[in-house]
Amino acid sequence: MAVENETALVLFSGGQDSATCLAWALDRFARVETIGFDYGQRHLVELSCRENFRAGLGRLRPGWAARLGEDHIVDLGVLGAMSQTALTREVEMAMGAEGLPNTFVPGRNLIFLTFAAALAYRRGLKHIVTGVCETDYSGYPDCRDDTIKALQVAINLGMERRFVLHTPLMWIDKAETFALAERLGGPRLVDLIVEETHTCYVGTRDTRHEWGYGCGQCPACELRAAGFARFRRR
Repeated sequence: MAVENETALVLFSGGQDSATCLAWALDRFARVETIGFDYGQRHLVELSCRENFRAGLGRLRPGWAARLGEDHIVDLGVLGAMSQTALTREVEMAMGAEGLPNTFVPGRNLIFLTFAAALAYRRGLKHIVTGVCETDYSGYPDCRDDTIKALQVAINLGMERRFVLHTPLMWIDKAETFALAERLGGPRLVDLIVEETHTCYVGTRDTRHEWGYGCGQCPACELRAAGFARFRRR
């Protein structure tokens, strides 16, 4: 059911999780805007997937096309320059000494959500949707439920505004994320996610797998491939 007269802002990277969150928001809110971030990521190709996916959603369901509002791209190149991780420079992906993968970009989700809230503040929006998850993920601490809850409190206090941070994928794995997409938009939405979203950390779209495009070997590809396989076995 749509929330009457309410607009949501979705953090939409161009990947599977945020694409599913965009469909989730369109199914619930009267209007939905999107925001993406260019932070010098190796898989910058994900940003170029966003337009095709948004257009595909409109063709999939005319009602969604009517609800889909503006798209915003924010340049956060300084984040990539400061972080020096395997997501922002050409180095081998591996576990770091602290027990976190070196694909972890410190502060990324904290910064993304703070910038999203600043935009929401200016545009008079209350609802912010993000695809973070601590069920089937790479161990990033800024994806945890406690982190998001704490950040919501901090943002609301710091901006003197009531924001709600929605995390529809927090307690489901990749297979269940594909299943959620199927419930929201049927097999055609699953096909659109497979064809028009990008998850691979390396950024390659040269090889098409049954679950989508990617190198097939990086942590993001492995999670997506395993999730899709479990989804198909249901």
